[in-house]
Amino acid sequence: MTLDTGRSPKWVPAPERGLAIAEAARYSGVTVDTLRYYERAGLMPTAPSRTGGGTRRYHDADLDWIRVITKLRATGMSIGLIRRYAELVGAGEGNEDERLELLESHRADVVAQLETLTENLRLIDRKIDKYRGRVVEGDADRLWSIPRDA
Repeated sequence: MTLDTGRSPKWVPAPERGLAIAEAARYSGVTVDTLRYYERAGLMPTAPSRTGGGTRRYHDADLDWIRVITKLRATGMSIGLIRRYAELVGAGEGNEDERLELLESHRADVVAQLETLTENLRLIDRKIDKYRGRVVEGDADRLWSIPRDA
């Protein structure tokens, strides 16, 4: 599995033996419980490998995938859609069009959210400018003042 994960230049590959779950959690910035949840909920296309004693070992592909789904979740993709995406990736070749459609649809949702946030930010900026002007003029107390009963 090859992923474009947008790794930072400071990225260091996992050791060949892989990382234990606590190390993988620290490395990926999520909790051990979150990693276990990802696996239990079907969000990983393949389960991490295990040692002879049953200890999970996370390798670069696992860590890359965790980074991807963490970003998808942070942008509002539902657990159900992430699960579907993981199923498609885990199934291998032949479903790339469906994966692409899923990602393009999510991207459109994110763009719409950004447009709404940008519009909201503009309103906040206008309010800040108005308050700054009124503070300089010395009459900021009249902005959104609520009349008090005498």
